[in-house]
Amino acid sequence: MPGEGKHQRSYDFLLAPLERRLLPKLAEALPAWVVPDHLTLLGLIASTGIGLSYYLSNHNEAWLWAASLLLVVNWFGDSLDGTLARVRRIERPRYGFYLDHLMDAYSTFMIGMGLGLSPYMLLAVGLAIVIAYLLLSINVYLETHVFGEFNLGYALIGPTEVRVILIALNIIALEIGPLPFGIRGFGATVFDVVGVLGVFGMITMLCARAFQNLRTLARMEPPRRPTSAD
Repeated sequence: MPGEGKHQRSYDFLLAPLERRLLPKLAEALPAWVVPDHLTLLGLIASTGIGLSYYLSNHNEAWLWAASLLLVVNWFGDSLDGTLARVRRIERPRYGFYLDHLMDAYSTFMIGMGLGLSPYMLLAVGLAIVIAYLLLSINVYLETHVFGEFNLGYALIGPTEVRVILIALNIIALEIGPLPFGIRGFGATVFDVVGVLGVFGMITMLCARAFQNLRTLARMEPPRRPTSAD
C-alpha cells in the first residue's frame, strides 16, 4: 500500500514474517518505470476480474482457475504498492492511506458479490461476508485514529491468509463441486456453511477486540464527574 500515514504498523498474522522478507526483494526487482500507483491499479483490475470469474463459473467451472490466478495477481499489486514506495522512499502517507483502503473496500465488495452470484455460495451469504469484513476494516481504521497503530490482522488472519483460503476453496470446488447441503429443506452448499461460520467468527473477533479497546480507552480516559459551576 502506498502508505499509512505516520501510524505505527503492526502485522501479527500468520504469513507476515514471510511477506516481510519477500516483498522488499520483489520491490527491488521491479523496473524503475513501475510506480506504486501502477501496482494499486493492477490490484484493482485483478479484484474486478476475480468477481467476474466467480460469476462466470455459472457457465464453466474452469473460471475458478482464473479466479485463483487473479487472487495471486491481486496480492502482488495490493501488497507491493506500499512496499515499493517505502523501498524507494517516495511515500505519500495520506494519499496512500486513503487510496489503499478505498481500493480494499471495492475489492472486498467485488469478490463477495462474485462469490454470491456464483453457484457455490448464496448471495445473502456473500453479502454477509462483505459486511462483516468491512466492519472489521472500519474497526481497524478507528483503532488507527485513537491508538496511532495500524493493526490489520485478526487472530493470525489477514488479507493474504484470506486469499490463500479462497484459492484452497476454489481447488476444492473444482475437485468435488458445490457439495449441496440441506438444512430442513433449505438448499445451500457446504461453502455457504463455511461462509456463515466465517461471518460468526469475524463478528466474534470484532466484539472481542472492541471490548478490549474500550477497556484500554477507559483506562486512558477514566470517567469524569461534572464540576458544579460557581
